[in-house]
Amino acid sequence: MSDIHKTVQRWLASFKKGTDFDSWGQLVEAIDEYQILARHLQKEVQSVNNSTELTEDQKKTVGKIATCLELRSTALQTTQSQEEFRLEDLKKLEPIIKNILSYNKDFPFDVQPIPLRKILAPGEEENLEFEEEEEDGGAGAGVSDLFTTRVPGAVEGTLLPRLPSEPGMTLLTIKIEKIGLKDAGQCIDPYVTVSVKDINGVDMTPVQDTPVATRKEDMYVHFAVDVEIQKHIERLPKGAAIFFEFKHYKPKKRFTSTKCFAFMEMDEIKAGQIVIELYKKPTDFKRKKLQLLTKKPLYLHLHQILHKE
Repeated sequence: MSDIHKTVQRWLASFKKGTDFDSWGQLVEAIDEYQILARHLQKEVQSVNNSTELTEDQKKTVGKIATCLELRSTALQTTQSQEEFRLEDLKKLEPIIKNILSYNKDFPFDVQPIPLRKILAPGEEENLEFEEEEEDGGAGAGVSDLFTTRVPGAVEGTLLPRLPSEPGMTLLTIKIEKIGLKDAGQCIDPYVTVSVKDINGVDMTPVQDTPVATRKEDMYVHFAVDVEIQKHIERLPKGAAIFFEFKHYKPKKRFTSTKCFAFMEMDEIKAGQIVIELYKKPTDFKRKKLQLLTKKPLYLHLHQILHKE
């Protein structure tokens, strides 16, 4: 398979990944995937050495696909978008991407390629594995003007009170103490989303967000917040797990992104301290394809409290 065919296959895989997230309601992950793919497509459009062997007409089509990805990202970030672009509209682009080398029909939407906001030097860009990008330092002057899209309730959190006790049943309180990250000090408005999933990734309890962390120290973001699990432990099915998704705001992209995640399985529910490993996004609720975030000794630090009548 030639390089151009491999590149198209990667584009197609990323596109399907984004639309899958979109259809599952994982909007943060969908936006992230769309934005990264759009940037790669835009870079191909502006390629000066024609490394992908695309004709000028094909480059225009690729640029228009990037525009549609941006439009869908915008539609997901606001409930009152003036240029709403639906998922079913976006899915019409899949056969165009697949057949980009032979596509010669009119583009289905009246859009134009948009200029690339930033082109990285060779060697600086990530491969088309679409992993988490490294941010360029902390928030600089003027960045506050870009804080336009936030997850509702993120600042104060959406934590729920403890359930009423029942005889012979156990409730669990998890104190999220801190998370270790090499760039902890650069994370803007960080918080953790806590959910309980069965073995198939289906929610067993309401999803809860912690308040935004206000303290960062060295390589740690400190939370010191209690999360009340909304189901008695005895009523959780075999194979269930408690997930912790670390999220932060990206001013350059104007949305909140999942940076990494961790999970705790049922046999790890024990009173006292526990540290659990961090994994690369996207969050794999079925725990099938896990990749550690880092080889460094950085973890999510928790303290468990069991309540039993």
